[in-house]
Amino acid sequence: MLSGLIMEDKKISFQGCIAQLYMFHFMGCTEAMLLTSMSYDRYVAICNPLRYQILMARAVCLQLAFTSWLIGSLYSLSHTVLTSRLPFCKMNKITHFICDIKPLLKLACTDTHLNESLVNIVTGSLGFITFVMIIISYTFIGIHLQNIRSEQGRSKAFSTCTSHLTVVLLFFGTAFCTYLSPVTKDSLEQDRITAVLFTVITPALNPIIYALRNKEVKKAFRRRYFIKWIKSICD
Repeated sequence: MLSGLIMEDKKISFQGCIAQLYMFHFMGCTEAMLLTSMSYDRYVAICNPLRYQILMARAVCLQLAFTSWLIGSLYSLSHTVLTSRLPFCKMNKITHFICDIKPLLKLACTDTHLNESLVNIVTGSLGFITFVMIIISYTFIGIHLQNIRSEQGRSKAFSTCTSHLTVVLLFFGTAFCTYLSPVTKDSLEQDRITAVLFTVITPALNPIIYALRNKEVKKAFRRRYFIKWIKSICD
């Protein structure tokens, strides 16, 4: 994708296109699962802080991570296999900047109703279930925050969730808009716009959203700029 954006030659082989399709959906589904696991982590940290070391032990974290990667792999594999078996016409120009399911279905020379139904049902179900699980976690967190009388304690607990909630809204909002709409010319144009959000903007914001809320990162930034300020004064 990056080479296509930078270089004038924007060709990609069929095998490369299918590989890109697999990796794109593999990483996307895995991120959705990891965001769900992180919401559970926030719930345990805020609602059960004394049992956090037990409920979120190393073995549990590894199981959550492994499950996320496994579901992501199976989900992406189902879409990739069905898409790769489609017969494609002579027209081989993809109306997108990446090899995604909808643009490829538009090029197929056969009925793609099964593939479109799979995208809507499987992607919709997976996205809906993970999003509902996140909402449930934050519902319990919200109920727990109502019982905290200290304003400082409430704001501290809420601040631990803001970065995660921001990424969740950006990720799921754009994903739902892209994959739950029918395959039309207008929808493909809209998909290119929303795809920029979750392929470029959201990943670019992740370091800012997460890292800059980390105390160690803040200290490192302050130390770095303080040293630069001292050097500028000395010079």
